[in-house]
Amino acid sequence: MSLSRPLYNMIGAYFEQLFNHPVRTKSITSCVIAASANVCSQKIAGVKRLNSDTVVAYGPVWTDLHGAPDRRFRGILMLVGERALFAPIITALSLYFITRFEGKDHEEGVGNLNDLYKMILLNNWKFLTLPVLINLRFVPPMLRVLVANLIGFCWIVFLSAKRRKAEARRRQAEEQRNS
Repeated sequence: MSLSRPLYNMIGAYFEQLFNHPVRTKSITSCVIAASANVCSQKIAGVKRLNSDTVVAYGPVWTDLHGAPDRRFRGILMLVGERALFAPIITALSLYFITRFEGKDHEEGVGNLNDLYKMILLNNWKFLTLPVLINLRFVPPMLRVLVANLIGFCWIVFLSAKRRKAEARRRQAEEQRNS
C-alpha cells in the first residue's frame, strides 16, 4: 500500500495538469515518452555511450485528432484519416527530420527516407492499426494522446533499431566503395 499512494498522487497530479493545461501536458508527456523510447532502444542495442543527438531528435508529435469527441462514424473516419493521411506524412517527415536533427546533411536525410520509408510505413500499417483502432474506440478522449504516446514508445524502439541497422549498412557499403 505504501508504494501505491505516491503512484496515485502522481496520476492525480497528471490528470489535474491534463485538465488545466492540456496542450502543455500532452506536449511534455509526448517528449518524455519519445526520448525515453529512444534511450531504451539504444540500451537494448547495447550502445555503450548514449547518442544524445538521437534522444533530442525525437520530440513531441501528437494531434488533437485523439481528443475529438465521438460521434456515430467519427471513429471510423478518424481511423481512416490517421492511417491513410497522418501515418504516411508523419513517417516521411520523421525519417527526414530526425536525421537532420541528428546533425546530418540533406543527402543523408533523403537517403534515410529512400532506404526506410516503404518498409516502415508498411510495418506501421501492419502493427499499429489495431492499437490505434482500440485507442480511438475504447479509450476516453482525454487519455487518447497518452495512450498513443505509450503505443508510440514501442514504435520508436522499433523505428530506432531499424534506422541504426540501415545506417550501419550504409556505412558498410560506403567503406566497400572506398576500399
